[in-house]
Amino acid sequence: MTGKRVLYVSSEVVPYLPESKLSNMSFEVPKMVNDRGGQTRIFIPKYGLINERRHQLHEVIRLSGMNLVINDIDMPLIIKVASIPKERMQVYFIDNEDYFKGRRLAEDEQGNLYPDNDERAIFFAKGVIETVKKLNWAPDIIHVQGWISLLMPLYCKKYYADDPLLANTKIVTSFFDAPFKESLSEDLLSKLAFDGIDTSDLNGLSKPDYLALAHSAVEHSDGIIMADGDIDSDLKNTILNCGKPTMSFIQDHEFEDNYESFYMNQILS
Repeated sequence: MTGKRVLYVSSEVVPYLPESKLSNMSFEVPKMVNDRGGQTRIFIPKYGLINERRHQLHEVIRLSGMNLVINDIDMPLIIKVASIPKERMQVYFIDNEDYFKGRRLAEDEQGNLYPDNDERAIFFAKGVIETVKKLNWAPDIIHVQGWISLLMPLYCKKYYADDPLLANTKIVTSFFDAPFKESLSEDLLSKLAFDGIDTSDLNGLSKPDYLALAHSAVEHSDGIIMADGDIDSDLKNTILNCGKPTMSFIQDHEFEDNYESFYMNQILS
């Protein structure tokens, strides 16, 4: 992995959020790349659950301050950063008072999906790429994990299709067990269309539940990782028949060599 740049875009990562398959792998895989000579950046949302003082987050003024247009409304983008203790890994936090302040991941305290989860996902996808552009850090791979990241492949391939920073970037998406079954707002289609994304690229998103977002991510990714043994059978079938480089589920303790081989021999070769 020497010299390769891998951007990790995730719903969650330890130690900033509780341990899960997703949050653990969002830490372990970048650590492997760093340990083997690669460069990494990690992006997650700045949920209200994340304790800024404990984890020593600070705002990066030179990266903050721009507005992202979401469905014809200007939404301020705030960027915060922290370093994972004892590791040479920086984590960037996408923040906005309306979308993330005082909020949990996908559901409120009563277990109900936030009604603006669709806009949160759009804001996150655009916020990550706009920040990477400001950093002038062109990734060889963007590795996407978690529900709020699943619009990233679509935005990279369509909204940012002509951006020179991403001209040689490959998109890899990891899939885990579905975190929820309910649908996001059906207005998602019109909000994506507002960004100039053609309706022909939005097949299957008329009822945008997790599986619809996942199928869209498969369509717009260059490689797929089945990172969980409990992936929905229909999604698994789509992955196995998509004709793209695919890595089947492996046990966590065996991932290092498999991930490096997948990156180097199937995605970047």
